[in-house]
Amino acid sequence: MNPQDYPPDVRELIDCLSRMPGTGRRTAERLALWFLLRAGENAPRIAQAITRAVENTATCSNCGFFAPRGELCAACSDPTRDSSIICVVEYATDVLPIERSGSFRGLYHCLGGKISPLDGILPEHLSIDPLVHRVKNHPDCEVILAVGNDVEGEATALYLTDCLAEFPCRISRLAQGMPAGAGLSQADAITVMHALNGRVSLR
Repeated sequence: MNPQDYPPDVRELIDCLSRMPGTGRRTAERLALWFLLRAGENAPRIAQAITRAVENTATCSNCGFFAPRGELCAACSDPTRDSSIICVVEYATDVLPIERSGSFRGLYHCLGGKISPLDGILPEHLSIDPLVHRVKNHPDCEVILAVGNDVEGEATALYLTDCLAEFPCRISRLAQGMPAGAGLSQADAITVMHALNGRVSLR
């Protein structure tokens, strides 16, 4: 006797959902059943939203944040932004905690990670050359290194400082308010605001 199981299409849905970050098999199964039993007529809308987001969203060619495909992000296309300040973050998702603090009106640069040789992430794997190019075009700018204060973040900050040493730009780091061993994704808006306002100059 064959054991009872979900139909093939449902098993495929569960399998796809289980591949999402932080989603185990049981969570994927609950999500799949929610789509089947609760989402109802919203399921096509959800599917279309996912498809449109994937097809129409890319990274900003200037800073690396999310943007409509073929366009600059909202910050880079905003003429009221202070282009003399570049805030360097590890990941594109780190931009939002800073934006939500309401305390920063400059531009961003997303590295795409941090230097971590043990994980196979070397400087050439990050968006460092484009950052150097941006600073070269605006040598009198300020570069805020808003990377984590863990070991990898410190190594990344030191490497970036060395890369920018030939330019007269001011280099600073986020200061008080950032908890040790944590990144921007764990910080609330007030913490980020204090860290930005109390940043420490490295040169």
